[in-house]
Amino acid sequence: GEEHYNCISALHKSMRGSDENASLYWLARMLEGGEDPLYVARRLVRFASEDIGLADPLALTQAVAAYQGCHFIGMPECEVILAQCVVYFARAPKSIEVYRAYGKVKECLRMHTGPLPPVPLHLRNAPTRLMKNLGYGKGYKYNPMYKGPVEQDYLPQELKGTDFFKEQET
Repeated sequence: GEEHYNCISALHKSMRGSDENASLYWLARMLEGGEDPLYVARRLVRFASEDIGLADPLALTQAVAAYQGCHFIGMPECEVILAQCVVYFARAPKSIEVYRAYGKVKECLRMHTGPLPPVPLHLRNAPTRLMKNLGYGKGYKYNPMYKGPVEQDYLPQELKGTDFFKEQET
Protein backbone atom coordinates (compact mmCIF):
# COMPACT_ATOMS: atom_id res chain seq x y z
CA GLY A 1 0.00 0.00 0.00
CA GLU A 2 1.09 3.49 0.84
CA GLU A 3 4.06 2.21 2.88
CA HIS A 4 5.58 0.93 -0.38
CA TYR A 5 5.87 4.54 -1.58
CA ASN A 6 6.80 5.87 1.85
CA CYS A 7 9.70 3.45 2.17
CA ILE A 8 11.13 4.06 -1.31
CA SER A 9 10.86 7.80 -0.63
CA ALA A 10 12.70 7.36 2.67
CA LEU A 11 15.42 5.31 0.96
CA HIS A 12 15.80 7.87 -1.81
CA LYS A 13 15.97 10.81 0.60
CA SER A 14 18.38 9.01 2.93
CA MET A 15 20.79 8.34 0.07
CA ARG A 16 20.39 11.94 -1.14
CA GLY A 17 21.19 13.08 2.39
CA SER A 18 24.32 10.88 2.47
CA ASP A 19 23.07 8.86 5.45
CA GLU A 20 24.40 5.37 4.80
CA ASN A 21 22.88 3.91 7.98
CA ALA A 22 19.37 5.10 7.24
CA SER A 23 19.79 4.05 3.60
CA LEU A 24 20.61 0.49 4.64
CA TYR A 25 17.72 0.47 7.11
CA TRP A 26 15.14 1.49 4.50
CA LEU A 27 16.56 -0.94 1.97
CA ALA A 28 16.39 -3.82 4.46
CA ARG A 29 12.92 -2.83 5.57
CA MET A 30 11.73 -3.00 1.97
CA LEU A 31 13.47 -6.25 1.08
CA GLU A 32 12.57 -8.03 4.34
CA GLY A 33 8.99 -6.86 3.80
CA GLY A 34 8.86 -8.67 0.47
CA GLU A 35 9.58 -5.81 -1.95
CA ASP A 36 10.64 -6.86 -5.43
CA PRO A 37 14.43 -6.34 -5.56
CA LEU A 38 14.20 -5.39 -9.24
CA TYR A 39 11.88 -2.52 -8.32
CA VAL A 40 14.49 -1.21 -5.89
CA ALA A 41 17.23 -1.72 -8.47
CA ARG A 42 15.25 0.24 -11.09
CA ARG A 43 14.87 3.12 -8.63
CA LEU A 44 18.63 3.03 -8.01
CA VAL A 45 19.27 3.38 -11.74
CA ARG A 46 17.15 6.52 -11.75
CA PHE A 47 18.84 7.85 -8.61
CA ALA A 48 22.28 7.40 -10.19
CA SER A 49 21.49 9.95 -12.89
CA GLU A 50 18.99 12.15 -11.10
CA ASP A 51 20.85 12.73 -7.84
CA ILE A 52 24.49 11.77 -8.40
CA GLY A 53 24.79 12.55 -12.08
CA LEU A 54 28.08 13.95 -13.28
CA ALA A 55 29.48 14.24 -9.74
CA ASP A 56 30.27 10.50 -10.12
CA PRO A 57 29.51 9.20 -13.62
CA LEU A 58 30.36 5.65 -12.49
CA ALA A 59 27.26 5.63 -10.31
CA LEU A 60 25.11 4.71 -13.31
CA THR A 61 27.41 1.76 -14.04
CA GLN A 62 27.06 0.66 -10.41
CA ALA A 63 23.28 0.87 -10.59
CA VAL A 64 23.00 -1.08 -13.85
CA ALA A 65 25.39 -3.72 -12.51
CA ALA A 66 23.27 -4.00 -9.36
CA TYR A 67 20.12 -4.40 -11.44
CA GLN A 68 21.74 -7.11 -13.56
CA GLY A 69 23.13 -8.86 -10.50
CA CYS A 70 19.66 -8.91 -8.91
CA HIS A 71 18.18 -10.20 -12.13
CA PHE A 72 20.76 -13.00 -12.37
CA ILE A 73 20.68 -14.32 -8.82
CA GLY A 74 17.49 -13.04 -7.18
CA MET A 75 16.71 -12.99 -3.47
CA PRO A 76 18.05 -13.51 -0.93
CA GLU A 77 21.53 -13.45 -2.48
CA CYS A 78 21.08 -10.13 -4.27
CA GLU A 79 20.37 -8.22 -1.08
CA VAL A 80 24.09 -7.59 -0.55
CA ILE A 81 24.40 -6.29 -4.11
CA LEU A 82 21.67 -3.75 -3.43
CA ALA A 83 23.18 -2.92 -0.04
CA GLN A 84 26.55 -2.21 -1.66
CA CYS A 85 24.93 0.03 -4.25
CA VAL A 86 22.86 1.91 -1.66
CA VAL A 87 25.91 2.61 0.51
CA TYR A 88 27.93 3.66 -2.54
CA PHE A 89 25.17 6.10 -3.46
CA ALA A 90 24.85 7.47 0.08
CA ARG A 91 28.60 8.13 0.14
CA ALA A 92 28.80 9.51 -3.41
CA PRO A 93 28.95 13.22 -4.19
CA LYS A 94 25.69 14.56 -5.57
CA SER A 95 24.89 16.71 -8.60
CA ILE A 96 21.54 17.53 -10.18
CA GLU A 97 23.11 19.60 -12.96
CA VAL A 98 22.01 17.31 -15.80
CA TYR A 99 18.59 16.69 -14.23
CA ARG A 100 17.94 20.45 -14.05
CA ALA A 101 19.32 21.19 -17.51
CA TYR A 102 17.19 18.48 -19.11
CA GLY A 103 14.15 19.89 -17.33
CA LYS A 104 14.92 23.30 -18.84
CA VAL A 105 15.18 21.76 -22.31
CA LYS A 106 11.78 20.08 -21.87
CA GLU A 107 10.28 23.37 -20.68
CA CYS A 108 11.78 25.17 -23.69
CA LEU A 109 10.16 22.64 -26.02
CA ARG A 110 6.77 22.78 -24.27
CA MET A 111 6.67 26.57 -24.18
CA HIS A 112 7.62 26.97 -27.84
CA THR A 113 4.80 28.24 -30.01
CA GLY A 114 4.53 27.35 -33.65
CA PRO A 115 6.64 24.82 -35.49
CA LEU A 116 9.91 23.85 -33.86
CA PRO A 117 13.03 25.36 -35.44
CA PRO A 118 14.54 23.26 -38.23
CA VAL A 119 17.82 21.41 -37.84
CA PRO A 120 20.56 23.71 -39.21
CA LEU A 121 21.60 22.62 -42.71
CA HIS A 122 25.24 22.00 -41.76
CA LEU A 123 24.11 19.44 -39.13
CA ARG A 124 21.89 17.47 -41.48
CA ASN A 125 23.01 14.20 -42.99
CA ALA A 126 23.23 14.21 -46.80
CA PRO A 127 22.80 10.61 -48.00
CA THR A 128 21.57 11.66 -51.46
CA ARG A 129 22.90 13.95 -54.17
CA LEU A 130 19.73 16.06 -53.95
CA MET A 131 20.30 16.68 -50.24
CA LYS A 132 23.92 17.68 -50.92
CA ASN A 133 22.72 20.05 -53.63
CA LEU A 134 20.27 21.58 -51.15
CA GLY A 135 23.17 22.32 -48.79
CA TYR A 136 22.72 19.52 -46.28
CA GLY A 137 25.98 19.04 -44.39
CA LYS A 138 27.67 21.98 -46.12
CA GLY A 139 30.22 23.66 -43.89
CA TYR A 140 30.08 21.03 -41.17
CA LYS A 141 33.36 20.74 -39.28
CA TYR A 142 34.15 17.15 -38.31
CA ASN A 143 35.70 17.66 -34.87
CA PRO A 144 38.01 14.59 -34.82
CA MET A 145 39.89 16.07 -37.78
CA TYR A 146 40.95 19.10 -35.72
CA LYS A 147 43.50 19.33 -32.91
CA GLY A 148 41.19 21.27 -30.65
CA PRO A 149 37.55 22.31 -30.34
CA VAL A 150 36.08 24.01 -33.39
CA GLU A 151 33.75 26.98 -33.50
CA GLN A 152 30.45 25.72 -34.81
CA ASP A 153 26.79 26.27 -33.94
CA TYR A 154 24.82 23.19 -32.95
CA LEU A 155 21.53 24.72 -31.81
CA PRO A 156 18.95 26.20 -34.18
CA GLN A 157 19.46 29.92 -34.90
CA GLU A 158 16.45 30.81 -32.70
CA LEU A 159 18.20 29.26 -29.68
CA LYS A 160 21.70 30.64 -30.31
CA GLY A 161 23.29 31.60 -27.00
CA THR A 162 20.90 29.48 -24.94
CA ASP A 163 22.60 27.74 -22.01
CA PHE A 164 20.39 25.17 -20.31
CA PHE A 165 23.04 24.60 -17.65
CA LYS A 166 23.24 28.21 -16.50
CA GLU A 167 21.45 28.97 -13.27
CA GLN A 168 18.72 31.55 -13.53
CA GLU A 169 18.81 34.33 -10.99
CA THR A 170 15.89 34.41 -8.59
